[in-house]
Amino acid sequence: MGTQAPATTYPPPAKDDSKTAEEKKLEEWLPINGSRNAKWWYSAFHNVTAMVGAGVLGLPYAMSELGWGPGIVVMILSWIITLYTLWQMVEMHEMVPGKRFDRYHELGQHVFGEKLGLWIVVPQQLVVEVSLNIIYMVTGGQSLKKFHDVICDGRCKDIKLSYFIMIFASVHFVLSQLPNFNSISGVSLAAAVMSISYSTIAWGASLDKGREANVDYDLRATTTPGKVFGVLGGLGDVAFAYSGHNVVLEIQATMPSTPEKPSKHAMWKGALVAYIIVALCYFPVTFVGYWAFGNSVDDNILITLSKPKWLIAAANMMVVVHVIGSYQVYAMPVFDMMESFLVKKLRFAPSLRLRLMSRTFYVAFTMFIGISFPFFGGLLSFFGGLAFAPTTYFLPCIMWLAVYKPKRFSLSWITNWICIIIGVLLLVLSPIGGLRQIILTAKTYKFYQ
Repeated sequence: MGTQAPATTYPPPAKDDSKTAEEKKLEEWLPINGSRNAKWWYSAFHNVTAMVGAGVLGLPYAMSELGWGPGIVVMILSWIITLYTLWQMVEMHEMVPGKRFDRYHELGQHVFGEKLGLWIVVPQQLVVEVSLNIIYMVTGGQSLKKFHDVICDGRCKDIKLSYFIMIFASVHFVLSQLPNFNSISGVSLAAAVMSISYSTIAWGASLDKGREANVDYDLRATTTPGKVFGVLGGLGDVAFAYSGHNVVLEIQATMPSTPEKPSKHAMWKGALVAYIIVALCYFPVTFVGYWAFGNSVDDNILITLSKPKWLIAAANMMVVVHVIGSYQVYAMPVFDMMESFLVKKLRFAPSLRLRLMSRTFYVAFTMFIGISFPFFGGLLSFFGGLAFAPTTYFLPCIMWLAVYKPKRFSLSWITNWICIIIGVLLLVLSPIGGLRQIILTAKTYKFYQ
């Protein structure tokens, strides 16, 4: 990137020999540390799976809230900023010689202190990962329902969205028992391929359909307050789309590392490839989808598209496969936190039974919340600003400034402060638009329909 990681001197780290056999055994049992033989391309498809998901389908809708000019600026600026902050996290993974920060909160504890680091990072990371899993439950159910409705074409009995969410969740009751990150590599690879495929279908079908006769590019809201809240919601949608940073360190933890070949080289190579793929997915879907439908586009572009039926049905099944993988990628760090807490704090013995019970409970919890509150568009905006902006846009910059202390008004100092200011504005403003949309939707929504 444009700024280099400054050389920093640290005291020699504690040797691994200080760990007891029990501690080493526990580390090997936990999902994040369970395997360290990943290749650089694992980083590529894990990051694509983590990044390109429910968010890409909502980006044309975000454009309809922002308009052409601001929408293009926000999209491109977000891509650049989040690529920069991802590079920072990859660099900081092994900034202390001989030590690896395998989890986001471990990096936070190093920078802010043992207790404060936990309180700063863990709540935000959990909100991101749990909210994503809930949203993926909703997305998976919606896409299954759309597939059913397109195939049946009015000839079948209408089935509630709640049932489709349950069907989607049933897959995760099984997949959640896979022990660690590397064990879900096949699922993640399939998900990454599907994300590229359905993104291509989304913009390709929109391009083939062409612009609607009476397409309108004015902001979708008609009143001044509505336009203001819409812009704020659009910012949250974009922030949500760039959410992969919450699992970056955990993905890098699966890679082998030596003093001669630190993991950051392979991780960055994969992450850069992933970000190029992200651009090839995000920008065409966003701009072509908005060009075709204007402010009449739905909060899920595939719902707006209806022809050709076989292609739209296939795209929705691709979304289902993709969010299955995305759910697992984001659930794995949560499983790691849960199991660490149960074993280290509550003194449960590491066992298959413990894993079965804790992970089954988590999947059931996200399924229940998803069934109860399937407000897809509003959830994107609200969570996008509330939790995704800090962990993606500016928390890595704060850590960088705290650790490396670049010279005031240097390129690194200015770049980080620009990212922090933009991220804080997203944090403050975008949840307002999402909350308003949730409230408006809730007025007419009937539970468990």
